[in-house]
Amino acid sequence: MTSSVRPRTTSAYYVQAVLSFALAAGGLSVGVAYLPVSAWMRAFLALGLLYTVTSAFTLAKVIRDRQETGDLVSRVDQARLEKLLAEHDPFRTDG
Repeated sequence: MTSSVRPRTTSAYYVQAVLSFALAAGGLSVGVAYLPVSAWMRAFLALGLLYTVTSAFTLAKVIRDRQETGDLVSRVDQARLEKLLAEHDPFRTDG
């Protein structure tokens, strides 16, 4: 039975992604907070930022779930193929 190698992210890559997200979200939040417009305009922009962030997380989760489903189907198909090949005897004669 063959095992597939799953690529793993390193700790440095994870930290970089978290810090990058925090810096981008924090910078934009500070920019919206200090924007010289009315409070209603800042609130609208803040809600837009929140919506963008939550929809990005949702999109990432949907893509990850679809990838995991594809991997599962692929593993099941691989197991079926290995079972068929293990049961197949090309030198067997019927009769």
